[in-house]
Amino acid sequence: MSEATLEKHVFQAEIKQLLDLVVHSLYTDREIFLRELISNASDSMEKLRHLSGVEKDIQDGELPLEITITTDAEGKTLTIEDRGIGMTREELVENLGTIAHSGTKSFLQAMKESGGSPGNMIGQFGVGFYSAFMVADEVKVYTRSWRKDGEGLVWTSDGATGYTIEDAPEQTRGVKIVLHLKEDQSEYSEESRVKHLIETYSNFVGFPILLDGERINQVEALWLKSKSDVTEEEYKAFYQFTAKAYDEPAYRLHFSADAPIAINALIFIPSENSERWGMSKMEPAVALYSRKVLIDPSPKGLLPDWLRFVKGVIDSADIPLNISRETMQDSALVRKLGSVISKRVIKMFEKEATADPEKYQDFYKKFERFFKEGVATDYANKDAIAKLLRFESSMTEEGKVSSFTDYVSRSKDGQDKIYYIVGPSREQLESSPYLEAFKARGLEVVYFTDAVDEYVLDSLGEFDGKKLTSISNAGVELEDSATEGDSLSESETEALCAFLKEELGDKVTAVASGKRLVDSPIIALVPQDGMTPQMRRMMKAMDENFKDEVKVELEINPRHPLIKKLAAARESNPEVAGLVARQLLDNSLIAAGLLDDARDTISRMNTLMEKAIG
Repeated sequence: MSEATLEKHVFQAEIKQLLDLVVHSLYTDREIFLRELISNASDSMEKLRHLSGVEKDIQDGELPLEITITTDAEGKTLTIEDRGIGMTREELVENLGTIAHSGTKSFLQAMKESGGSPGNMIGQFGVGFYSAFMVADEVKVYTRSWRKDGEGLVWTSDGATGYTIEDAPEQTRGVKIVLHLKEDQSEYSEESRVKHLIETYSNFVGFPILLDGERINQVEALWLKSKSDVTEEEYKAFYQFTAKAYDEPAYRLHFSADAPIAINALIFIPSENSERWGMSKMEPAVALYSRKVLIDPSPKGLLPDWLRFVKGVIDSADIPLNISRETMQDSALVRKLGSVISKRVIKMFEKEATADPEKYQDFYKKFERFFKEGVATDYANKDAIAKLLRFESSMTEEGKVSSFTDYVSRSKDGQDKIYYIVGPSREQLESSPYLEAFKARGLEVVYFTDAVDEYVLDSLGEFDGKKLTSISNAGVELEDSATEGDSLSESETEALCAFLKEELGDKVTAVASGKRLVDSPIIALVPQDGMTPQMRRMMKAMDENFKDEVKVELEINPRHPLIKKLAAARESNPEVAGLVARQLLDNSLIAAGLLDDARDTISRMNTLMEKAIG
């Protein structure tokens, strides 16, 4: 080639500044250079596809639209070739050597205004090509424009001083980029390494990608297709491929939207929960794409952490292609995207639970911890997630579950509370003295038997304007109801309460007659600002040295035979009355799950039995 055909150009100052920025600080993962170049190739062929609808005179019109990648481990080169629109001589200079069309000036101005931090502008100004210089010490760009009079050219640069443009008459339409790799980046000339990168970042690019003659991207981007065009078999295969799963999905959400943000999403809900079997905590598994190009396979912060069991793909053309993982969590656009998807997933669960309650109940049993975590941690969605919770209650058969919405529909006129009780099992809760007054009045009580339930309920606070109220706490007001049996007089009751308070001292904060008991003599109530039994158990599980002095309010049943006999015995047999008073306290603490040490209880019981027999 004669010297006359060689054009030498010096990079503009801004291009030098940009190249230095790209090579040293713009991209955190060098391996994404291939994703960038494949994305550019795909965009170029997409433009040609649109052009072919209006232009008839296209250079090399018979060439197939495909991306060809060739590795040469011996020569330490990597070649990426497309059959897209290509470039003219002027476009080579404008796009790769000056600031006219590359957006470089705007990029650098935006970076200057941001105080030197390029993170938020990555991908907005078409600078992806320059990522090639992160791994190559020389880049050659062979090209021919789609126009019939387009000439074959080659652009060559070391990414530092400048570039040359020469004739390349053998070049066909499109662009062929040859990277001469740096010594410490030679891994990108190995076929297995490049294949892994294509499968990781570019598997769903809409054009065939051939690596050393073999097509790599076999799986279609189903999320961009209409639901009516996708079969159940295709959905299942796609789920198993993207989630690396062997089960079938329990639920699926496939939708697209243009506002408030452009979204194409295909979300799967697995049928098994690995965390339930003691496996490690799941990592986010909804991959983020931009125009079929992978941005992040497991983006942290895109969806709330409680949705980490969700699998699938979210594609948004509004997301900058080169947004870095570090800046994703700071992106208002990504937060908006996550908010839209979260609400859609929650709505999908609500719809599915209504359509097939039994299927949802089976699913919920496996995944309930995630929904409870969502109520406790996802403030923006906690009311909607609360609708998805399921539980048994005093008005459901054993094994049958209900929802807060169902509870509200069954509640009495004027009832402004949702009553609940927490305990180890339904069997134990059913025999609890706390339930007596509520059953007598026909008030439904929700049963919660999971260690985390109380924390979840405290986080929720209310549902549909009705306050969530534990029936084991003091301060619960109940209406009067018809009672059977003779009762102590008001003065006798007051005297007995005073005796019990004096006898039990600072172990109780108050003793009073109440409306809660029907068949039991006494119950212990946790003060409204006190630590519940479940909270105490959680604290002790986390800290073996945890100590909390138990103080409760006592409520007595003045109609119960034992209470009436105790009232008589406090004067006729004060010693036994004192023993019975302390035993009743311990009995009530046992029923409440608040008795830590039963040695005194057993010793006292033996004494009482001895006196009873003697």
